Amino acid sequence: MLLYLRLLNESFFFAINALRNNKLRTILSLLGVTVGIFSIIAVLSAVDSMDRKIKSDLSGIDRNMIYLFNHPFGPSDIPQWKINQFPKFTYNEYEYLRRNVADIDKISFNLFTSSENIKYGANTVNDISIEPGTAQIESLDNLKIAQGRFFNESESSSGAAVIVLGHEVAVNLFGTEDPIGKYVRLYGRRFTVLGVLEKEGMTSFGMSKDAKAFICSNFYRQVFGDNTLRATPAIVLKPKQGVDIEEFKDELTQKIRAYRGIKPSEDNNFFVNIIAGMLEMVDNIIGQMNIVGWIISGFSLLVGGFGIANIMFVSVKERTSLIGIQKSLGAKNRFILFQFLFEAVILSLFGGLIGMVLVWIIAMIVTQLLDFEFVLSFSNIVIGTGLAVFIGLLSGILPAVSASKLDPVEAIRTGN
Repeated sequence: MLLYLRLLNESFFFAINALRNNKLRTILSLLGVTVGIFSIIAVLSAVDSMDRKIKSDLSGIDRNMIYLFNHPFGPSDIPQWKINQFPKFTYNEYEYLRRNVADIDKISFNLFTSSENIKYGANTVNDISIEPGTAQIESLDNLKIAQGRFFNESESSSGAAVIVLGHEVAVNLFGTEDPIGKYVRLYGRRFTVLGVLEKEGMTSFGMSKDAKAFICSNFYRQVFGDNTLRATPAIVLKPKQGVDIEEFKDELTQKIRAYRGIKPSEDNNFFVNIIAGMLEMVDNIIGQMNIVGWIISGFSLLVGGFGIANIMFVSVKERTSLIGIQKSLGAKNRFILFQFLFEAVILSLFGGLIGMVLVWIIAMIVTQLLDFEFVLSFSNIVIGTGLAVFIGLLSGILPAVSASKLDPVEAIRTGN
């Protein structure tokens, strides 16, 4: 054991000497490993950070939440021209499902509409995402109130002119002034501010709630009617705890088909989009990004491996005489083999560590500049270190074997 520790120590100093005596050659050779490790760890860290952010953003959303919509949230076998002819969901269908499906926990009639400007006195905020919905959208969208309250069932049903503002909207309109009970103008109408949401920050999907405003969908229907082209309706709901999601989906499908009078021989003219399915699609995309990153980075690692091998072959040639002397004094083949293998691994680790340090620096800069936590996890550090060791072993094996098989007499003669 002590012998191999000594061997490792000597190999370390040989690697340091290689860096010191042949700086340019060594740096150029290590560049491939550095770029390769940097690319892989940067991609893995970016994907891990994105995955963590997505899971954090969706942590308050039930995976069983369902969107009844006239368009799918993912790929569909139904031609697009046919999907475009599907009827939109109506408020009456929302009321029908609310009364006739017993296992519904929360349900809301939402409208997807265009962005608008909101005014308060001389202040105006532009391009604010307006989200008309019914009272239970608060629970379904996991909205967290910082000030005031959300609109209730009575206000929702009557279509009251009330509004709940995102954090950024409230700050830009009111500054330090208390917005609760104040009036803002939207669609040329006056709305009473009921509440302000907690600050959310940047999110993975769409616009942050900080730049949104929530109003009653019945108010929107009263102003623009049910047949307006300005908005696309959807029914959002989730089942009670413990309900089998597939059975619940089948019941919803049957109820909607019955309400719409769809014959048994006819296909559905609507989509039951379950959030869990969308999350699986996101997981698949993240997995594919990882694979692409590995493939691209693999080429850099291949170049880096050739660079390390080149250094080691040159090192063997420069130390041929020394190898001959070591063998003539009784050094075994495996001693010489491990000596050069350790040196190759140490050189590769230098390149890998430089690559990981670069990723760490970039992670710190990105985290500071953007509202996004870029994380270099311990598991990715282990992966980067393991890859560097593997590349060192792979690229150093041939030079090490050639060195261990040198004849001591020939080696001393050649070296001289």
